[in-house]
Amino acid sequence: MAGRPSRGLPDGANVPGGGGPGMGPIRMSDGKTDAQRLQMINGQLRTSDVNDLELLSAFATVPRENFVAAPLRPLAYADGEILSSGPAGRKLLSPRTLGLMFKAVAPVKGERALTVGAGAGYCAALLAALGLDVVALETDSTAARAAGLAGVECVDGPLTEPPAGKGPFDVIIVNGAFEVAPERLVAALSEGGRLIGVSARSSAKRIVIFERSGAGVSERSLYDAGGDVLPGFAHAPAFAF
Repeated sequence: MAGRPSRGLPDGANVPGGGGPGMGPIRMSDGKTDAQRLQMINGQLRTSDVNDLELLSAFATVPRENFVAAPLRPLAYADGEILSSGPAGRKLLSPRTLGLMFKAVAPVKGERALTVGAGAGYCAALLAALGLDVVALETDSTAARAAGLAGVECVDGPLTEPPAGKGPFDVIIVNGAFEVAPERLVAALSEGGRLIGVSARSSAKRIVIFERSGAGVSERSLYDAGGDVLPGFAHAPAFAF
């Protein structure tokens, strides 16, 4: 799979003010959240070997706190999952987990992407910042619609089903875990398409990527991760007498 060329930062470099070739300084919103976002980038993403400059620029410019449940916004950049301002119980994946997923799936400007379990739209905003054409799927997309994200189409529906007439997709990001394989979503991948999410099909949760090539689909296990199982992706409860 030919992904976006990596444009990493040299060791010791910080993101703001350090734009790469053809890129100006990365600008943030205000002093307090600027510092927290920079700490997230340098302390959670770069330490996990997420060093692509364009990807770090997206994380630097999209305000994560705007997609977090209001009482928890001061904790938006903590190292862990956090409740979103989307449907009840929906969480944002940790910065580390989401960063590793973006690194592995290697989004390319101009590709068509589907974000599943979109919540209030944080992952969709990152994809749009990278120049992708984005569909955000949620059981209730009210919060994502309210965010007014440019380049993002919000769709309501079951998370296990690709939105009718919107695919195929080059990139699919599942914002949570699945105990059963996302077969219908995988079927919506284009040639060369990639789907990534957190597998909870064994005792240890792992980031896994599905890649379509020719007539087949391969699956690779990549990193340990966390994440709640999304609606529709839980094992059916076993019958007990």
